Amino acid sequence: MNAARASFADQTLPNWRRAVLKVGSSLLAAEGEGLSPRHALNLAQFVAASQAEGREVVIVSSGAVAAGRGLLHRQATAGAAMAERQALAALGQAQLIGLWQRFFSHPVAQVLLTHDDLRNRRRYLNARATLMELLQLGAIPVVNENDTVSVDELKLGDNDNLAAIVAALVDADALFIATDIDGFYSANPRTDADAQPIDEVEALTPAFFAMAGGAGSGVGTGGMRTKLEAAAKAGAAGIETFLFNGTRADTLARLARGTLNGTRFRAAQNRLAARKYWLSHVPLEPGRILVDAGAARAMGEKGASLLPGGVLGAEGDFRRGDMVEVVAKGEGGERRVARGVSQYSAADIRRIAGRHSRDIEAVLGYNYGENVIHRDDLVLL
Repeated sequence: MNAARASFADQTLPNWRRAVLKVGSSLLAAEGEGLSPRHALNLAQFVAASQAEGREVVIVSSGAVAAGRGLLHRQATAGAAMAERQALAALGQAQLIGLWQRFFSHPVAQVLLTHDDLRNRRRYLNARATLMELLQLGAIPVVNENDTVSVDELKLGDNDNLAAIVAALVDADALFIATDIDGFYSANPRTDADAQPIDEVEALTPAFFAMAGGAGSGVGTGGMRTKLEAAAKAGAAGIETFLFNGTRADTLARLARGTLNGTRFRAAQNRLAARKYWLSHVPLEPGRILVDAGAARAMGEKGASLLPGGVLGAEGDFRRGDMVEVVAKGEGGERRVARGVSQYSAADIRRIAGRHSRDIEAVLGYNYGENVIHRDDLVLL
């Protein structure tokens, strides 16, 4: 890289509570075969320092296929059959989780997701609930695409975009993308000596995508373009993206202290506004949840979740994960008060209506949490 080229300016990170850290194969793959802890250690130290500050981090990590190749002492080949890549991923997943676990005193949890898990609303909610519970337990979720069962036409395709989806899934405040160059440039810095660093991107226009090149290494599946796609997806959900060089220990040490040396992609709006907009515009399913005046007041005045104790009943035949209307019933008649994503089906709600949250499992034989609608999945009308 040209030594005279301008460097990225230091920027103060906004305060964040929960983040997704995406780590690509190029940072984990050994030069010969298998995985190397060389860069993973510094990345893990950033995660540990963040946890010590009371923050939560979900890692989206590539590297399973490279780890599988290392076990079999097999070199990467272009155009490898889908079944071969799936088999290598299956062999390498345990190695990948083992690599991360060696750096943490907290337990590491493996979470494998597919396109169908994120397209199907009920499975999406189950994945969200699992990740939230893992964070509540103090564990470090390590997410990867479930390559062993994915098919070409339904693959998420790259972990940059998966990381953006996971960031929205867990209501993250920030998406950190660790790569093997210092940030986003006006051209490919490996081939263009005139490439200039871009410290901040207010809005991702087609001109920025035109600057992005292809994949930077033979190990990963994503290049700079997929990182811009991820930043655009995250930005639409109100999440800012921070791109930096994960091979540099000094960059990661500064990141842990709240300073970015790389590129900041701003979100179009704040995270809460983006989620509330989505909740306000998702089509409603036929059916309603009927609540008493106390529940309506708690949601409206205190921002509370909807608990079964305040529910009078349910109308229709909606399913868990559907967007439904919440209607208050009282002496003055009915009043629309909210809409939200129901954690339970209409049939389940009719059975637990008026009961205490602790009774849900005794009544149904299972439970999806104490809330009928969580406050994060609810918008007032």
